[in-house]
Amino acid sequence: MSGGDFTTEQKRYLEGLASGLRVVRRSLASPSTEAKGHEGPDAAHLRAQDAVLARAEKLSDQEKFKRELHPFDAYERLKGQAARNEFPKAGDNFRWRYYGLFYVAPAENSYMCRLRIPNGILAHRQFTGVADLAERYGGGYAHVTTRANLQIREIEAKNAIAMVEAIQDLGLSSRGAGADNIRNVTGTPTAGIDPKELIDTRPYAHEWHFHILNNRALYGLPRKFNVAFDGAGTIPVLEETNDIGFQAVEVKEGFGLAPGVWFRLALGGVTGHGDFARDTGVVVKPEDATKVADAIVRVFVDHGDRSNRNKARLKYVLDAWGFGKFLAAVEERLGTALPRAPAEAIAPRTNFDRMAHVGVHPQRQEGLNWIGVVLPVGKLTAAQMRGIGATARDFGDGDIRLTVWQNLLISGVKTQSIATAEEAIVALGLTTKASSIRAGLVACTGNRGCRFSASDTKAHAETIARWCEARVALDIPVNIHLTGCHNSCAQHYIGDIGLLACKVRASEDGEPVEGYHLHVGGGFGPNALIGRELYRDVTAEDAPTFVERILKTYLAHRSSAEEPFFAFTRRFDIAELKALCDAESLE
Repeated sequence: MSGGDFTTEQKRYLEGLASGLRVVRRSLASPSTEAKGHEGPDAAHLRAQDAVLARAEKLSDQEKFKRELHPFDAYERLKGQAARNEFPKAGDNFRWRYYGLFYVAPAENSYMCRLRIPNGILAHRQFTGVADLAERYGGGYAHVTTRANLQIREIEAKNAIAMVEAIQDLGLSSRGAGADNIRNVTGTPTAGIDPKELIDTRPYAHEWHFHILNNRALYGLPRKFNVAFDGAGTIPVLEETNDIGFQAVEVKEGFGLAPGVWFRLALGGVTGHGDFARDTGVVVKPEDATKVADAIVRVFVDHGDRSNRNKARLKYVLDAWGFGKFLAAVEERLGTALPRAPAEAIAPRTNFDRMAHVGVHPQRQEGLNWIGVVLPVGKLTAAQMRGIGATARDFGDGDIRLTVWQNLLISGVKTQSIATAEEAIVALGLTTKASSIRAGLVACTGNRGCRFSASDTKAHAETIARWCEARVALDIPVNIHLTGCHNSCAQHYIGDIGLLACKVRASEDGEPVEGYHLHVGGGFGPNALIGRELYRDVTAEDAPTFVERILKTYLAHRSSAEEPFFAFTRRFDIAELKALCDAESLE
């Protein structure tokens, strides 16, 4: 068989095998040597900064802040500022994000505190404890984020230390929840209860979570870093939007690997920069996930860009090096080759259910169910949080499971208790039922709480949902994502319809107003694709009618009632699609 007869996947498999053998030979031949000059857990970061300076390049401001005073060595300074009820200047504003504290002026003259909740699952007493803290030290509410996490807003400077320490008293943490650190570890929200899952992601998310918390060397990366574990369950985790995505797969017999469940390794996702994590061809034994993730992060520590923040994510190391060189560096650090599996060795994944995070669904445990609670773009009052905690305690197994879709699940509800549990949820002003629009409605914080946002995304999301629900009889889920800036916290590029906030000049003489660029056709999982821009510079006032027009165009021109929105949009080039939408009449 000649080289030209190999498929692309087979070539990647063989190249990986050869690369791994070379790495093992090198590691056996010469032990790794440590660069001189720095010692301790910060040494690798300082050496990486030294390398930038040695090339006569400038460190970014954030790298200078870290070099001048490591945030974890500045806790007494934070305590002093809290004692004086004093908010931080730029350098300390960056440093305090290592403790999960974000000074969000001018949007709000207050801190926002972000937590760490591995796999997005916490106990009812912790959830109600967070409600108490939100009321005592914050604005009396919390937001569920797109990383299955919680944020508390409107925290006065004098309450910063009290908040951080009280979170730890609950058995939770905010350490490393912001800045150049590994963010909240996400996993399948139905882990351990999902009838379809291949593996329970909780042990692996927890192991990685505690590995990070207890290793200072894993803080202060070139840029933020996201890791997700998909157990192949019913609800999407969006692991392909992460720097590292561990995707549970079933490896078939006959490919030189032990058959069974492995994690497929995907690297380099950052949809705000227009890229998904790409399959490396590597598979990882679940028990080795933390070890492999650690090696990947340490290679990134050594070689990530510390001068240009716009090019500092892992994706750009992969773009510059290629996957072969990067994986070889990871293998060299591990001292062993990483197993490869060609595509044909992997059994197909079961399909997602795009409505499984909403409503009642049977668990793998007979007679038990999870209930997905709909939240208005992720917001919960303290009273509602206490009510949810009580419902989980009284009718469920006591766990509350946050999802990347900005909502939550109550698990372990007996079938005979479903009606009572739902009544308790409705009594809180919430619901377990959602329209095909509201089930996939995602919005970032917006300019009410984030200085980077150009629009009030949460309010506009609600307006769009109400407008379209009254005018469009949508019979299939359509995800609508609103994000306030190019950081894309709400991941507008993967939405069926994605709105990116901007300022729009509505008239030549008028001041710019809030608005959006509208994208369509994004997707995730097996349908992953970056959405294409359809309309530009649409005012926020006009956005609901534009979304209505797009949805009605879809209903009028889809090939069948089963054709999903993303598939419909991909049948047309963008000019054709725009012409169809422009021609659609609105009542």
